[in-house]
Amino acid sequence: MSPARHHFAGLLLAAGMSLASGAHAQTAASESTTDSAVKSPARPAIKTNRWQEDWSALANPALRTEPLDRLKYLPLGDAGYLTLGATLRERVETNNAAAFGVTGSDDTYLLQRLQAHADARLGENWEVFTQLEDVRAFGKRQRGGADQNRLDLRLAFVAYENTTAQGTFKARVGRQDMAFDKQRFISSRDGPAVRQSFDAVWADWETGPWRILGFLSQPVQYADHKAFDDTSSGHFRFDMLRVERHVLGTNELSAYYARYARSSARYGDAAGEEDRDVFDARYAGTVGALDWDVEGMAQRGSVGPSQVRAWALGAIGGYTLKNVTWTPRLGLQIDAASGDRHKGDGKVETFNPLFPNGVYFTKAAYTGYVNLTHVRPSVTVKPNARLSVQMAVAGQWRQTTRDAIYTAPNIALPGSAGVGGRWTGAYGQVHADYVFNAHLTGLIEAVHYEVGRSIRDVGGRDSDYLGVELKFGW
Repeated sequence: MSPARHHFAGLLLAAGMSLASGAHAQTAASESTTDSAVKSPARPAIKTNRWQEDWSALANPALRTEPLDRLKYLPLGDAGYLTLGATLRERVETNNAAAFGVTGSDDTYLLQRLQAHADARLGENWEVFTQLEDVRAFGKRQRGGADQNRLDLRLAFVAYENTTAQGTFKARVGRQDMAFDKQRFISSRDGPAVRQSFDAVWADWETGPWRILGFLSQPVQYADHKAFDDTSSGHFRFDMLRVERHVLGTNELSAYYARYARSSARYGDAAGEEDRDVFDARYAGTVGALDWDVEGMAQRGSVGPSQVRAWALGAIGGYTLKNVTWTPRLGLQIDAASGDRHKGDGKVETFNPLFPNGVYFTKAAYTGYVNLTHVRPSVTVKPNARLSVQMAVAGQWRQTTRDAIYTAPNIALPGSAGVGGRWTGAYGQVHADYVFNAHLTGLIEAVHYEVGRSIRDVGGRDSDYLGVELKFGW
């Protein structure tokens, strides 16, 4: 057995034992409120975006109750402080048919992501944040662009924030994160191993129920030849103007226009300079036990001499039975994205998912948000305050058989365009999240995908995935 498989077996066993013991002890733990986040609400929670944490509460020595807390608040003169921190994520995955076995094979490997950051708060208005990231894919036979990136600059920006009676103004300049809504199309890509950054200038104005923001950016392009070799340039641009408003309480209505431009692109029916105008609208909210999130996007522009005419629609809704044991949530997700219907007609109808999070459907990343219809009912239960379990099934079709079948993020299965019918298959999914404490979380996900004939006709087969993850934040 390979070292990665040994690591996988050990991590799976340890995670299973920890989940079991944690579930058994949860009631006592919740009654005694031993979690530091519960005892000291002034301490910030560890977040996915570490720059959003405010550790100024540790100016009070009485709140420095954990090891190395003195490094979470290092005074800088009379009006500032420096915070140091780190995040380590270990994920073991096994997949018996990556890309349905058409271009991949049986693979078991360890994905490791290590981040270290320094966050300087200078007075009431200024922040200087820097984060380094090292990502390794141990034992992975086929590596994509989001699998490995040896030591490099992940984030480095200067931020300014000022609140007045009229509202709050925010600005950031430098390498930073972008993530919106359900992260269907614009994300920090936290799901895969290598996160997505943008070299950008960002401005934001918030007043009452309104928020208006805009940015000019060059998405970071990742290389893994040596340390500190990631770059961005004017050959790839992404800019946006966005408006948000709270309506009917805290429900959110938003819309944005964005421009996506890169000097070289290739699709099944076009190649050349890509220039897309992106129009997006979203409405999300809750009423009682009902929740929803609906988003639609239209894309216009050109790829070389061809015109772009593409669209996508995503909807997630649910109903939570709040007075039932384990508070089950009954959910339904529907997604659709256009594909190219006619070859050689001077139009590109293949949807570009922009900067998707890569694991929007499942951690297995079998499906890209291109040329598809996807229907997924689910049930989510919470046996206790620390554990959440979701079970789902889904069916998938192509919008058009003239275009290819796509795996995440938008990789066409070779030979699939024009082959077979619309039905591409169905999958079952079980996903469990567990919070061990304020610093350590874990998850387990299993997926079985039964492929349709259109995938079998190009050499694909049924696929099974299992992933186990532990994430520690300090």
